[in-house]
Amino acid sequence: MSNHLFDAIRAAASGDAPFIRINGGRTWTYDDALDLSGRIASAIDALGIRPGDRVAVQVEKSAEALILYLACLRSGAVYLPLNTAYTLAELDYFIGDAEPRLVIVSPAARESVRTIAGPHGAIVETLDADGTGSLLDLARDEPGDFVDASCSADDLAAILYTSGTTGRSKGAMLTHGNLLSNATTLRDYWHVTAADRLIHALPLFHTHGLFVATNVTLLAGASMFLLPKFDPDEILSLIPEATLLMGVPTFYVRLLQSPRLDRQAVANMRLFISGSAPLLAETHAEFRKRTGHAILERYGMTETNMNTSNPYDGERIAGTVGFPLPGVTVRVTDPATGAALPPEETGMIEIKGPNVFKGYWRMPEKTAAEFTSDGFFISGDLGKIDRDGYVHIVGRGKDLVISGGYNIYPKEVEGEIDQLEGVAESAVIGVPHPDFGEGVTAIVVCKPDAALDESAILGALRERLARYKQPKRIIFAEDLPRNTMGKVQKNVLRQQYADLYIRT
Repeated sequence: MSNHLFDAIRAAASGDAPFIRINGGRTWTYDDALDLSGRIASAIDALGIRPGDRVAVQVEKSAEALILYLACLRSGAVYLPLNTAYTLAELDYFIGDAEPRLVIVSPAARESVRTIAGPHGAIVETLDADGTGSLLDLARDEPGDFVDASCSADDLAAILYTSGTTGRSKGAMLTHGNLLSNATTLRDYWHVTAADRLIHALPLFHTHGLFVATNVTLLAGASMFLLPKFDPDEILSLIPEATLLMGVPTFYVRLLQSPRLDRQAVANMRLFISGSAPLLAETHAEFRKRTGHAILERYGMTETNMNTSNPYDGERIAGTVGFPLPGVTVRVTDPATGAALPPEETGMIEIKGPNVFKGYWRMPEKTAAEFTSDGFFISGDLGKIDRDGYVHIVGRGKDLVISGGYNIYPKEVEGEIDQLEGVAESAVIGVPHPDFGEGVTAIVVCKPDAALDESAILGALRERLARYKQPKRIIFAEDLPRNTMGKVQKNVLRQQYADLYIRT
């Protein structure tokens, strides 16, 4: 029988070559991973899990947790990773919506999760960060030579829930074909081979850490240093042995804070990749100055995997996310009419390709609304394509500020503020304003010991921005709220400052 994605992973598996390296601990070979994934798949099958059944997983990062993902692929189950920060109330929603047959959590959470999973008919098993738990107990005596389930390119491999910042979270249905096509493209585009050694410090419940970092490594027969979390000192200790790092902008900001980061430290590194949130041009420039490496930015979404990438060979331009990947079509349209826009004009980014998801779980009307009549997914991201073909992301459509009838793109204002001496970063939002509809408002984080006040920033912007784009207020904060992937949560800021102009 053919299993579309796992057949490709098996074909690339390098036998007794290393796959997962635990710093200071065990090294798992590809044969080890194949054996354990087979035994876990056998255990899942013995529990009555059949192809198409959902398996919800909320566990800490570990080699066994990653191998559990492979087991689900082999068994034909639909893998449903859940953020480890989700509360019991949030889990109740996801379990009720996805109706998994099996829920896997930490041993400490088992009893409480049973109270919400039981009414939905779900079995609850456990997996701890150290690789122990009831699931591994069940797998211990199972055979490793599991007969993989038959799965076509169109069969579901995973459901990933969106962040839900504009309403209830939606389950993005990703097929075997979506994941294999994208991982194969990225492997080739970034020149990843079996000789590569990736530093993996990303979570396993997100597209970036699970599908980009993991699937690309697997399909190249490469190896990874699997870290439980981002620790700059640990990463700097591993960099001499590694060739590749995939991270979010926060990784690079924190690495730059270490005096250990220099050209000699990264002499063995081949590529640094950043995504999941915008990388400041200042960070890009400083990293290149310190290391000689230009960070490669790319652009993706839960619903589409990766869409664009700066080139491996060629100029990686700060502030852009590069070119559409091979086989992926990206266009920019007028949000009001849907008409295609010429280069340099800002509009809605739409995407078409084998990477684009199948739709939202049990939400056919929402799915239909998010696709155009000619099959493009409406991303919700505003951006432009410049005359050289580089894609620029301006911001989320929901983050667009409309003040006095004018459209203001937050990234443009943030770009000017971030250039000011003493500014570490900023976030620009629109909040209700009695005269303008929305007031342009900037939340600013200053560098240590910076002597800045509201009037200084407003004064500096008067010559840089048209009057309607200038913030009505500057709010200073110690930091900006972020999700687990480092994206600034502007919805949280909008809620926090919703009555700013009403109060004043």
